[in-house]
Formats: sequence, structure tokens, C-alpha cells
Amino acid sequence: MAVRTIEWRNGRVVMIDQRLLPTREVYRVYRDHREVAKAIKDMVIRGAPAIGVAAAMGLALGVRNVKSPHLGREFDKLCRTFAATRPTAVNLFWAIERMRTVFEANQHRTPETIRAILEREALTIHDEDVAANQRMGRYGAELLESGMTILTHCNAGALATAGYGTALGVIRAAVEAGK
Repeated sequence: MAVRTIEWRNGRVVMIDQRLLPTREVYRVYRDHREVAKAIKDMVIRGAPAIGVAAAMGLALGVRNVKSPHLGREFDKLCRTFAATRPTAVNLFWAIERMRTVFEANQHRTPETIRAILEREALTIHDEDVAANQRMGRYGAELLESGMTILTHCNAGALATAGYGTALGVIRAAVEAGK
């Protein structure tokens, strides 16, 4: 993975600030779900897959910081906070619903267990995105021949995803295959 668009590091969310590219490569560290929500809203992170991963990690971070004994009520507030960040982002809502499903299936467990499960789910969403893009890249690369010229109007490289890329992932995979 050449670019680390977003990652979970030591209980924090780390994102490259895409607003500063290409002149500066700055990684921001978020310790609070409100910061992650603001980063999504302010377009620090862009691209549907990356936004979905950010929401999942933001929810995990938010649950981690909940002190209230009413975890279910607080989780619902967290979901509403993220839903309000980018109302047209399909992956955002998909990630919120996936995290909600996991939360609801485990709400009978202790808060500590729920926090750990949601963190694992957010990391799984991240890893699944990278794996799906790598698979798509390999499948697409099979269609390309060595020496081909490729023109794309899509900027869906690693920055739009958790770190590998969709359309440009095909080009990346072709290069990795020696084409």
C-alpha cells in the first residue's frame, strides 16, 4: 500500500489531509469522534470508500470515549453525528449501518467488549476495502496488455479508498504484474 489514506493507530484515527495535496503531505491524528466527523465534513478525507472507513473508525473511537452508562443511546447519537457529515455519501451510510448492526448484535455484552468488537469491525472494514480494491486491480490488470496506453478520467486512486485504489488500482496492479 503506497499511500496510507486512513489508519487506526494506538486508539486514534490518522488521515492524510487531502486538502493540502499535492504540495504538502500532512497526516492528522484524531482522538475524538467529533474531530473525525469534522474531517469528513471538511473534506480532509475524500472518496466514497475512504469516507466509509473514516465513519466506521470514527464510530469506534466515539464508543471508546463514551462515559455514559447509556451506551445504546450514545451510540445512536454517534451514528446521527456521522450521518450528518456528508448526506450524499453512500459508503458513509453503509458503514454506519454495518457498525449499527454489529452494535445491536452485541448490545447485551459489556461496554468494554462492545468497544473492542466495534474497533475490530472498523479495522475489518478498512482491510476489506484494501483487499477488494487489490482483487479488482488484479482482475482488471488481466485485461491489459504490456505496452498499452491507458487514459482515465477517474481520480479514484489510493486517496479515494483505504489505500489501494479502484480505477487506478487496475493500473497499479498491471505495473505490479510487470506490464
